[in-house]
Amino acid sequence: MSSDLDAQIEQLFKCQPLSEQQVKELCNKARELLIEESNVQQVDAPVTICGDIHGQFHDLVKLFEVGGPLPDTSYLFLGDYVDRGHYSVETFELLLALKVRYPDRITLIRGNHETRQITQIYGMYESVMRTYGSANVWRYCCDVFDYLPLAATIDDRIFAVHGGLSPSINTIDQIRTIDRKQEVPHEGAMCDLLWSDPDENASNWGVSPRGAGYVFGEAAAKAFMYANDLDMMARAHQLVMEGYRETFGALCVTVWSAPNYCYRCGNVASILQLDEHLNKNYVIFDAAPHENRQNTVKKPITDYFL
Repeated sequence: MSSDLDAQIEQLFKCQPLSEQQVKELCNKARELLIEESNVQQVDAPVTICGDIHGQFHDLVKLFEVGGPLPDTSYLFLGDYVDRGHYSVETFELLLALKVRYPDRITLIRGNHETRQITQIYGMYESVMRTYGSANVWRYCCDVFDYLPLAATIDDRIFAVHGGLSPSINTIDQIRTIDRKQEVPHEGAMCDLLWSDPDENASNWGVSPRGAGYVFGEAAAKAFMYANDLDMMARAHQLVMEGYRETFGALCVTVWSAPNYCYRCGNVASILQLDEHLNKNYVIFDAAPHENRQNTVKKPITDYFL
């Protein structure tokens, strides 16, 4: 199996999607792996944390060039693999193939875009239809979305999640009791983990301008860290022009890994490298050179910011 998978990975690194049957088999294998993972997957340091990718395939390839190849480097991706960029299909297929090939060296958790509803609006569904002529591959991928963990802990000291915290959740054990194998609800704990944002102007909890999740302040973050004996949290979900941002006195860090987001925002991207002692090293990188992008079709991008 590994030789076939290696050939598929080599093909995908060339930005060439798999056949529909190959995707079906890959998704089945991925689900078999993911069903064994916890809602809060335990990850060992050293590890490299990556934020939103959003279908920017060539920038994902550059991320691996900057961060180092698998399996030499261990990776934790914080969700939002699809939508916005032109290559949702190739991006998610590559990450899934790498997960199946090196299951202990790459962890994929769920973002707010890994849902049926969102992907029908913001690009992935259209990308699948354009590539395959039917929605079958989209359905296979959506089934995998439902099995992705909701969060991770690194050496039991760092909490990693796509969005943020929830007023419904005081302890990590409460996250472990959620039935994650479903479409992301519009409200509640599971929704909050994927949609919430830190806000230095909030004292505790506030209404999110996104229409889902909450904004949480330093007091809420400190209470969660204290209750769970954690040092910090790492999350993604928000565009940061400088690639990363530390808030609440570095108690919370936002990592953003899609440079020049939507091919127009002009931001840099970052990855966060943690060594075996959990020392932090942010690596900043720019978008892949234009000549590396093949057959990029310029299409309108919806102006609703998720």
